[in-house]
Amino acid sequence: MLQSFSKMLPSVIVALMLVSLTCGENPAIQVVLTNKGLQYGKHVGAGWIQEKLELVTLPDISGKVGMGILGSIDYTLTGIRITKCDFPEPSVEFNPDPVGFKTSTSGLSVAISGDWRTHYIAIHDGGTFNMALFNVDVASVVELGKDADGHMSVTSVSCSASIGNVDVQFSGGASWIFQPFVKHFKGRIRGEIESEICPAVEKFIVNLEYSLQATHVSFDVNQDLSLDVPLTDVPVIEASSLNLGLKGEFYSIKTHQEPPFEAQPFTMSEHAGYMLSVGLSEFTVNSAAFGYFSAGLLQTVINDSMIPPTSPVHLNTSQMGPFIPQLPKMFPGLLMSLQLYAQEVPAVSFQPGAVKMGFQAAVKALAIQPNATQTPLFKLLVDLEFSGKFWIDEGKVKGSLAMDNLTLSLASTEVGTFKTDALENLAKIGMKTMVLSKVNLQMSEGIYLPRMRHAKLTNSVLTVEEGFIAFSSDTEVRIDEGFN
Repeated sequence: MLQSFSKMLPSVIVALMLVSLTCGENPAIQVVLTNKGLQYGKHVGAGWIQEKLELVTLPDISGKVGMGILGSIDYTLTGIRITKCDFPEPSVEFNPDPVGFKTSTSGLSVAISGDWRTHYIAIHDGGTFNMALFNVDVASVVELGKDADGHMSVTSVSCSASIGNVDVQFSGGASWIFQPFVKHFKGRIRGEIESEICPAVEKFIVNLEYSLQATHVSFDVNQDLSLDVPLTDVPVIEASSLNLGLKGEFYSIKTHQEPPFEAQPFTMSEHAGYMLSVGLSEFTVNSAAFGYFSAGLLQTVINDSMIPPTSPVHLNTSQMGPFIPQLPKMFPGLLMSLQLYAQEVPAVSFQPGAVKMGFQAAVKALAIQPNATQTPLFKLLVDLEFSGKFWIDEGKVKGSLAMDNLTLSLASTEVGTFKTDALENLAKIGMKTMVLSKVNLQMSEGIYLPRMRHAKLTNSVLTVEEGFIAFSSDTEVRIDEGFN
């Protein structure tokens, strides 16, 4: 019987020990777990395990009990269940050397009951039993690391276990015959359990290590981009926090090219008042922009059907007369199309309190002939600059976007030179009324923060720092019957 219990007990202890996890080159994403988050995870894990322990049913156990000169009695313990568990909240703390966690559980006591059956020569008997384990103490140190592929590694460094006492009471049948002999093998029972705890702890950690090795450190975000998030170095642990540095680089699935820039170092300040903080550098956002750019996806075609009917100006050569006087004379009454494409990778920068974005594009204007052929007219260079602000309100990420600059210049022309001032003013009006107004309406409605089935983020804040965005939050975990 005690072997089955000894297999279950270490799993319980390791689950508590690793509850904080269940979140080289410069990292572009940093994840910081504070001591507040570690202790909350420990508390939730202890409560969940307390509930689950009392629902555990152990398999039948068979063995022999020595009866001195009478020989031995074969016995079977069946219907074994935990009837009570005094599970004191364990101690879990960050361990700087080796980098990992130090966990200890002290004073655990468990009451078990079930049925017994015996076989001695031709005599069969049975009854019930109650067993209690008192003052179970377990201490363990787990080291965190990084393998060659960027997976987190988990290794058991040390483990110790002791059981203060074991008490067994048999009832019914001829239990009075062998109850007096219980005291003679209680020490063996205690020793068997103690000897099984740490090997089972280490086996649990090995299984966890296999699971970590199987996790993906690169995955497709959509049909165009993949995201690489391997660890860039071993985890960093201080007295009150754990910091994980992740690569955080987007790639084009089509080209998988490296961008012509590198992630710059940034320092996440410790937000001790929150359980978890995540820092996202501008490199991650810019790598996504480069992925789209390298795959030729930052381009679009604008035709007149996309212009609102109420617009005073449409994509028609005749209506371009006030801006390009010679155009309606050379190509009267023709519809036009605009080919808009990025000339360089859009550049995003994070500055204290604001997000800045620069976009250099080109616009090719073409006239659509009656036979559907397109005649090149001119090419404009577009220099756009935006600034945005972001915040968290009512569990949503909200923001606002403003245009800081829009400049048009003539790059080439097939219709003769013309001034771009009037077109530039028209573009500014169109950008503000047709584009930014819709974008800001959507940003004001916000996007909900990620939600999980049994947990939600609370007291969340978002700040824009020099070179990165910092997100800090607490978490509320709901333990119910569906929690696994």
